[in-house]
Amino acid sequence: MSEGVLTLPRVPVADVQGTLALDLAPRHDPPTIDAETMPGADVIPIDARRRREVERWAARFAQAAAEIVGGDRPASQLVRWTSAAVHADLERRAQAVARAGAHAAGQGRVQSVRPRVAGVRSCFVGEWTVEASIRLRYGDRSRAVAARFERVPGGGDDRWVCTALEWV
Repeated sequence: MSEGVLTLPRVPVADVQGTLALDLAPRHDPPTIDAETMPGADVIPIDARRRREVERWAARFAQAAAEIVGGDRPASQLVRWTSAAVHADLERRAQAVARAGAHAAGQGRVQSVRPRVAGVRSCFVGEWTVEASIRLRYGDRSRAVAARFERVPGGGDDRWVCTALEWV
């Protein structure tokens, strides 16, 4: 040994040291999911009928919003179902698309590729608050939209209002 150099004794290393014990055998059966014990991403439990109703409404709303942004319909058609901030954002987006395409926003322009709602997934974060992810199809392309809807009571005129809308 040279002076000032400390050497440690060699210790044998096990063949599996530092690895996880994983079962790498393939699984051929799909996992079983029980809706009662696995409610999904919901914060509160919700029945299937109410979820379908809200998802259908969200799909109609998203279809209208996509048509507004594309110039097929005026933003005023959703003013009752949007917060002021969401409505202003829809108008801004429609104007930007209109300027880029050299047409007037909301004048019934027929787009070459029409947007279609391909799917909606909802998460109930409160009894009257829903967050949804929406997939829009534009021909062979897709776009995601995230939305937050809140139920607004109004003397027999309860309705869902979009309070946040993000285009991804």
